[in-house]
Amino acid sequence: MSNKDIKEDNPYLNIGRKLNLLLRTGQMLMESGADTARIVRDTKLVATNMGIPIENFTLHVSYTTLMLNVSEGNNSYTNFKKCLNHGVDMTVISAISKLAWRSVEQKYSLDDYEAELNRIKNIPRQYSPLLSSIAAGFASGGFCKLFGCDWIAFFYTAICAFCGFWVRILCNKWGVNNYASIAISAFCATFLAYLTHFIPGSTTPWYPLIACTLFIVPGVPLINAINDMLNNYVVAGATRLINTILIVGSMTFGIIIAIHLGKVGDFTSLSVGPDSRYLVEAIAAAIGALGFSIIFNIPKRLLLICAIGGMISIFVRNLIVLKFGWSIILGSFIAATFVSIISLKIANLLRAPILVLAIPSVIPMIPGVLLYRLLFGIVNIKNLDAGSFMAVVQSGVTAILIIIGITVGVTIPNIFGGRYLDKLSQGKYI
Repeated sequence: MSNKDIKEDNPYLNIGRKLNLLLRTGQMLMESGADTARIVRDTKLVATNMGIPIENFTLHVSYTTLMLNVSEGNNSYTNFKKCLNHGVDMTVISAISKLAWRSVEQKYSLDDYEAELNRIKNIPRQYSPLLSSIAAGFASGGFCKLFGCDWIAFFYTAICAFCGFWVRILCNKWGVNNYASIAISAFCATFLAYLTHFIPGSTTPWYPLIACTLFIVPGVPLINAINDMLNNYVVAGATRLINTILIVGSMTFGIIIAIHLGKVGDFTSLSVGPDSRYLVEAIAAAIGALGFSIIFNIPKRLLLICAIGGMISIFVRNLIVLKFGWSIILGSFIAATFVSIISLKIANLLRAPILVLAIPSVIPMIPGVLLYRLLFGIVNIKNLDAGSFMAVVQSGVTAILIIIGITVGVTIPNIFGGRYLDKLSQGKYI
């Protein structure tokens, strides 16, 4: 690295370039699925090393646009950056978090920082499209097993989800609208799952219909939306929430077309609650967490940790629900808090952001089926009697409360413990 300090005697020298680098940092984080608090924190770290006074630094974050203003007496410098290519890439989030700290510790020059930012941007995904499709298949199969299916239905679900994920990759490659590609993917996976019930062998032939599209459920946007609102980033959180609703709506639209073509009745009444097979459910949760970790492009060195985290989260939740008789909402909150505390303890040792470890671990608890039941009921509301309507409402309320419980459980230890670990690690915590 160059010995030239990124700071200047005049911190507003090269201010245009500095603003651009800061906005690029925020853009890469936003488009990789980082929450707003992390975006603000990491850009402030870099701005501090650039010599920009934090009291003169203002970053406004929305889902599609970043606006940065730096003031100097009577002068004001403002720049914008659009964020359009949203996804989830935990490797990028982790790499930029490391870069933000290193830029402070090693006093990067502007050239050094820009070179590192370009290097991160050009890092290829760690997992091929084929491997990601296989991971999506097994993740959905893991969910299906959590719902109580047999192993034959598990493999049917994995095959159908694999095909659906591959279709979505092709749609994205061909430039199809994101929401349309989600609907097409959900349709293909669901129709294939419908066809599998004609194949003998499974004692739970309808479960693949429930689980084959769960690789689409936007767990990270859901958690980030609630997380942003809890941290008072209401605009960004509300926009993420609307995007999440559109994703789930597109998914449901594709599912409904498939089941109407197959003349399938309402199968959402099937039980999907936890049961007492702790080992089986722990294995299924590990498969689900591992599959989503690959989809999220988690660094390879963290895959095993995330799989173990998934096992712990489901085990703790089921223990609380089945042994103590507490609600699944409270069980999900306690399990998410427990996993987040563990992540908080080991994040410094593994040199990885807490949420990169915690989010894949709690994903198996996301109530995707309950959200689907809500939208399925809304679409078919004219066919619902009073009892069915109340069941739909209950599914929606329960799903929302579970999501809030998971998000609060993941977020609170990070909020209260982050400053302590920052001080403990003397700037090395990421």
